[in-house]
Amino acid sequence: MKLLVIGGSYFYGRVFVMEAANEHEITVWNRGTYSMADFGVRQIIGDRHDTNSAAVCGDYDAVIDFCAYEAGDVRTMIECLPGKIGQYILISTVDVYERGTGTVKTEEAALEYRPIPGEAGAYIAGKTALEAEIKEVCGAREIPYTVLRPAILYGPYNYAPRESVYIRMLLKNHALPEFTDADGEFQFVYVKDAAQAILRCLGNEKAYGQAYNLCQDQILTYDRFFRTLWAVADPEVTKDSAQVPLTAAAAAAQGVPMPFPAVKAETELCDNTKSKTQLGLVYTDFEEGMHRTYNAFKHVYAD
Repeated sequence: MKLLVIGGSYFYGRVFVMEAANEHEITVWNRGTYSMADFGVRQIIGDRHDTNSAAVCGDYDAVIDFCAYEAGDVRTMIECLPGKIGQYILISTVDVYERGTGTVKTEEAALEYRPIPGEAGAYIAGKTALEAEIKEVCGAREIPYTVLRPAILYGPYNYAPRESVYIRMLLKNHALPEFTDADGEFQFVYVKDAAQAILRCLGNEKAYGQAYNLCQDQILTYDRFFRTLWAVADPEVTKDSAQVPLTAAAAAAQGVPMPFPAVKAETELCDNTKSKTQLGLVYTDFEEGMHRTYNAFKHVYAD
């Protein structure tokens, strides 16, 4: 298939391109922060907000959009691609669901339209608006579309300050925090599983007009996360390491990051049944995923 990937050089998009490059003809359109030359794909340097799209004109079996964040991003992209688009796949997030309901969210759950302050609120508002936008714009042009809603992505190449922060702490400081009052729950998705979800949606008529939650089977807490990291780390690292008890308030005061939900009130969980039954996804066990992730990052942070 002929694919146009918007974004695609950083983490999720990068892993997808690595997984798909041998089977598909891929054009990557992004700002060129990271080279894609090693993957045998065509990379075009540009900005999605620059509507001069001559370099990417043509017909595509699918457009996979990793970097739509604001209302108007999907509309602008489709309007500046006059050729045939066989399918549009939007990468959204499980954060679009209405918060505070106390329920495990299926794909049919209500979305969050209330204003939420701060950067996180702007991100959620943008993704929610884009999900409405893709239905409208793709509907008007009769373009089949699919929306993927990943939970917290983790895995090799993830340089966002999430699991890699704690791997670095363990390797560099020989210590991990032990958050004594953190009872929040959260869900991860291994990045290769999320990439497989895209591959299973390509040209899949069952996925047209559908949204899918992407999240592992295990529900995590900070305690389970740290126990798993401890279990997959090298014995020569853990034998001289320790866990340092900290309250959430003390962690904040000391600048110790807590990137995942810390308290029950922040917990928002999702159901992954639809992705397993309709797409046939089999999610990587969390311990196996963390083992691969640790092995990737230990070379990055090696002394």
